[in-house]
Amino acid sequence: MDAFLISTGIVALAEIGDKTQLLALVLAARFKKPWPIIAGILVATLVNHALAGTVGAWGAAILGADALRWILGLSFLGMAAWMLVPDKLDPAAAETPRAPLGVFGATVIAFFLAEMADKTQIATIALAARFDDLAAVVLGTTLGMMIANVPAVLLGEMATRRISPMVVHAMAALIFALLGIAALWGAVPDWVFGK
Repeated sequence: MDAFLISTGIVALAEIGDKTQLLALVLAARFKKPWPIIAGILVATLVNHALAGTVGAWGAAILGADALRWILGLSFLGMAAWMLVPDKLDPAAAETPRAPLGVFGATVIAFFLAEMADKTQIATIALAARFDDLAAVVLGTTLGMMIANVPAVLLGEMATRRISPMVVHAMAALIFALLGIAALWGAVPDWVFGK
C-alpha cells in the first residue's frame, strides 16, 4: 500500500505545471472533447509507466541492494533539484496528428511522446526500483497523473491559476529530497558512524 500511496502523491505533485499537464491543456483547448482526451492520457500513461516501472524493477534486480541505495538516493536528490526547474511545453510536443487517428489516438501519441524522459517517467523508474511492487507503483503513478491532468482537461487554465506550480513543485522537491536522504542514510556503512 505504501508503494501505491507514495507513487500517487509524488507524481500528482510532480505533474502540476509539468509539460505533460501543459499538453493536456493544449489538447483540451484544441479539441474541446474532454473524455477522449482523458481516455488517451490514461492509456498513454499506463503504457509509458508500465515500461518505465519495468526498467526500474529490472535495474533493482540486477544492481544489488547497496548499489541500488546509492543510485536511488542520488536519483531522488537529483529529482528534488529538477522539480525546482519550471517546465515549458515544447511547441513540437503540442503538435498532434491530424484527423485519421481522432482525438483519442492523437492524445495517446502526443502524451506518450511528451512523457518520454519526463520527470514523472524518471520518478516511476526510481519508485519501481525502490518498491518491490511494480503493479502498485504503475497504478499509483498513473493515478497521480490522472489526479493532476483530469482537472486540467476539464477546467482548463482556471485550475492552474488557483494553485501555484512553484509551491507544489517545492513540496514535491522536499518529498524527493527526504526520500533521497532516507535512501542514502541506509547506504552509509556503519563504520562511518563509529558503530
